[in-house]
Amino acid sequence: MMSSVLSTGTSALLAFQRALSTVGHNVANAATPGYSRQSVELASRPGTSVVGLQIGSGVEVAKLQRLADGLVFARQIDSSGEMGRLQQVSSLAGRVDALLTDPATSLSQPWSAFFSAAQGVSSEPTSTVARTAMLDTADQLAGRWRSLDSQLSQMGSETNQRMMTQVAEVNRLSGEIAKYNLDIVAVGGNAAPDLLDARALRIDQLARLVGAETVPQDDGSLNVFTGGGQPVVLGTKVSSLATVPDPYRPDRLQFALAGPNGTVQLPAGSVSGEIGGLLEFRDRVLDPARAELGRLATAFATTFNQVHSAGIDSAGNPGANMFSLRTPTAEPHSANTGTATFTAAVADVGALQSPDLVLRFDGGTWSANRADTGAAVAMAGAGTSANPFRVSGLSLTVSGTASAGDRFALNPTSGAASGMQLVMRDPGGVAAASPVQGRADTTNLGTARVLSTQVTDPAAFAGFSGATVEFIDATQYTVDGAGPFPYSSGSPIANGGWSLALEGAPAAGDTFTLSPTPPRSADNGNARAMAALDQRRMLDGGNTNVVEGLGQLTARAGSQARHAELSVEAQQAIHNQVVAERESVSGVNLDEEAANLLRYQQAYQAAAQVIATADTLFQTLIGAIRR
Repeated sequence: MMSSVLSTGTSALLAFQRALSTVGHNVANAATPGYSRQSVELASRPGTSVVGLQIGSGVEVAKLQRLADGLVFARQIDSSGEMGRLQQVSSLAGRVDALLTDPATSLSQPWSAFFSAAQGVSSEPTSTVARTAMLDTADQLAGRWRSLDSQLSQMGSETNQRMMTQVAEVNRLSGEIAKYNLDIVAVGGNAAPDLLDARALRIDQLARLVGAETVPQDDGSLNVFTGGGQPVVLGTKVSSLATVPDPYRPDRLQFALAGPNGTVQLPAGSVSGEIGGLLEFRDRVLDPARAELGRLATAFATTFNQVHSAGIDSAGNPGANMFSLRTPTAEPHSANTGTATFTAAVADVGALQSPDLVLRFDGGTWSANRADTGAAVAMAGAGTSANPFRVSGLSLTVSGTASAGDRFALNPTSGAASGMQLVMRDPGGVAAASPVQGRADTTNLGTARVLSTQVTDPAAFAGFSGATVEFIDATQYTVDGAGPFPYSSGSPIANGGWSLALEGAPAAGDTFTLSPTPPRSADNGNARAMAALDQRRMLDGGNTNVVEGLGQLTARAGSQARHAELSVEAQQAIHNQVVAERESVSGVNLDEEAANLLRYQQAYQAAAQVIATADTLFQTLIGAIRR
């Protein structure tokens, strides 16, 4: 009987000692990331039969319970992956928005300064100071365009570096998860709760980087997959992730899975987390922004050069190009077997589009598709110098021989702004004057006067020495006696590579004389055309000017940044709810642990008193026997 009392007290003492130890462990790890609260489950020991009675024999620790909910854990890793993706997109999209809108980095200030200087040349076409100011502001404008493109390009390089760093971290975490799987399988169903917590913490960290889904196995291990179903950890085996060069652009990294037969490139939608956010930012924000910036730079520089070349400089020579640009590129796929190459040039600014294209050769014909959506793009021509391909406002000439299956990545405008340079440095080279002057005869009876003159065909105009336009009546005219030609008010008179625009109504016999503009002329016809270029609708088939295009680019960047920010806020609220739910199940409540500590301490002391009582009874019995 006394041995039963002693055994009962000893079992209680050991059980409550373990309970106190568990409470202390919980308190010590209250701030440990990923820790799940533990509790001791007690069970009564089987009773013993004494004089026909079943007398209890104490208590024992049935098991050490890890308080965790598998469904909550699955929601947490899903939320962690989404948080990692959205925060990455929001952070980087915000930087693009700030770059395009901040007055210190945007195009607004140098753009306004340049066209103000062009107005100055229009007001004082012979002023060397005004011409110099125009060239200085042109240099600043070109520099700002290059700076913006450089900043966007740097963000692309930063994306590469982040991908490499995060892929290395994913592989490290995958290796640790596989090792924990091995340890857990080795102990069967008796895995320590701290071991399970350590594995869960690393899965959550991996989910934040690449997204994760887990599949429990019968042996206690967890298989881990990316959000797109790609295996990362299968039991104790690890599938390494890698970065590989883009087959079109070696300087650009893509995400891949390393297998026994080599690496397999994975689509951007197959991963979430921070890596998925990097890929999404690059494909949906960075690349379109850089391509659109290049389209606007191409439209401005190309059109300005055309207008400038239509005038003559102070020496009487035709205007030369003021800006240079990087030409469009068509990069071959690394698996191409043919020798074909492309030479590309801008053919139609109004038809110019910014999305990258993929050109494919099927053995007989070429086709073009958008790189982002795969949608077919109209492609005309034969690809020869006499009849080049025409696609997205570009002309393409093919050299060499293509093999069936060859592919090329065509970048119509991406990176074009990086090569924007001011190539004219001589103030006298500014072509402010129109190459032809028009003058109304002083004896004219009508109200018509010369509004503007323009060269429409430089080759045909090359031998121009003068011309006389004479009206037979208000609807007919002759040019140097040739004609008559019909005339309608508001329509220009064109002949021999030049055109004459009139304002007012001509009368019969009215004469207008055209002559080449002499050197050092004070004519400002071409300067006025250059100063008005900021309002000229040259894009999207003549429906959009560059100012509107810049506004649309800035608005789109701001919208993307704001949308990403709102998405982060929404997901953060969801994530907070998931974390709170996990904490309600697995978190350590110090008040509750303090109560348990006091309760188990009192129980421990009571158990010790039981043992002391058993000892007293035993000593009393021994003493009685001795007497």
